[in-house]
Amino acid sequence: MQKDLNIFIELAELLLAEEYKQPVAKQITTSSLYDALDLSLDDEGMADETLINNLKTIVKSTPKTASKSFFNQLFGGRIGKATLGDLLAVMLNNSMYTYKVAGPQVGIEKQVLKNISKLAGYPEKSDGTFAPGGSMSNMMALIMARDAKNESIRAKGLSSKMIVYTSAESHYSIAKNAALTGIGREQLRLVKTNDKGEMLANHLETLIKEDLKNNHIPFFVNATAGTTVLGAFDDISTLSPICKTYHLWLHVDGAYCGSVIFSKKYKHLVNGLKNSDSFSVNAHKMLGTPLSCSIIVTKHPGQLHHSFSNEADYLYQTDGDDFNLGKTSMQCGRRNDALKIWTLWKSIGTKGLEKIVDKQFEMAEIVRDYIKQNKDYKLYSFDDSISVCFNYKDIDPKELCTALYEDAQLMVGFGSYKNEQFVRMVTINSVLEKADILAFFRTLEAYVDEKMLKIPTS
Repeated sequence: MQKDLNIFIELAELLLAEEYKQPVAKQITTSSLYDALDLSLDDEGMADETLINNLKTIVKSTPKTASKSFFNQLFGGRIGKATLGDLLAVMLNNSMYTYKVAGPQVGIEKQVLKNISKLAGYPEKSDGTFAPGGSMSNMMALIMARDAKNESIRAKGLSSKMIVYTSAESHYSIAKNAALTGIGREQLRLVKTNDKGEMLANHLETLIKEDLKNNHIPFFVNATAGTTVLGAFDDISTLSPICKTYHLWLHVDGAYCGSVIFSKKYKHLVNGLKNSDSFSVNAHKMLGTPLSCSIIVTKHPGQLHHSFSNEADYLYQTDGDDFNLGKTSMQCGRRNDALKIWTLWKSIGTKGLEKIVDKQFEMAEIVRDYIKQNKDYKLYSFDDSISVCFNYKDIDPKELCTALYEDAQLMVGFGSYKNEQFVRMVTINSVLEKADILAFFRTLEAYVDEKMLKIPTS
């Protein structure tokens, strides 16, 4: 094992060097992937030296999500103490379903869940779990809401149309989960949004009344804290009274930006969160832990247990339900995703996490200021968002982002809202500084001037 650990350190050091030397990996097209790299699995094994060289080539060719040229996704960067926790979790290799096999790691997970619940404004006895990703967290919320509305569904299945409501700008997992849970995509209602992409409460209530009139069963509202494209926050304080009036479960999908609960300056963006029934947040996004670190908490711990517990004598052999986490999880075998957020939190404290969150908004403000001061740019975004959407010199954003990626200049994506398409730059990388933001624009502008606006000579 020690020999393999030494190999790992060698590869990790190579990766760190490559992130500076070649921050955007040179693209390998899908058509040439298996010719460019030896990814085959053969009857005979490969000697260590050959394997190491093979792995080095793969490391160099893999997208560098921790580099300061990566703005493509809703995650990025690398924080040492969080990475330390994840590496340690791999070495310990505990499964988190029982106290017998996880020991103090159960206490670590419970402490994270307890503190997230507290920051959300939930009662002391609230509970939750770690899920494989934000989509699964949303599915767990949907299942709890379904079962809370009709507890016989677990045994007898659906017998009537149950209705889900979500913003037209919400994450695609809501529609997907409606299909997977037997609710059905046709029972999903898309609520209209304002110019910022925030759900309109009056339209939500209109849809609910219409469904009640048709003898359907409204049961679940999904609010979003940080929509995928514009980074908008639904106004929970206007949605929760409607949910209370019509007895609907209110879930807040904070996968992207729910970590504002750590910030005194930006927590107002989720005002009313304490009145929701469940809340999910991805620590691998704004808090910068390695993938994946998805958390869901609820103020209804009994419902969490009711929806996901099952007896298994071969598994639950010691200790009480409170410390057998498999009874509140979608999964049985489950890796330890709590340790990485715990090591980070333990090392820098809640105040340190607050600084990480605030830094991302600070970087987004620098981006917006730069765009506003340059007549060649058009800004589509608004304050209090870490998704900054813009266009440059009226160049097709898809064409621009693709060219930057193919030529290994920058990794940045594009998006659209209300028939407008634009570049979407995400400032979620917590190690970014103002110099990195300015370097992004220098690279983009120089590339456009040299490669995309150059007039061919005759």
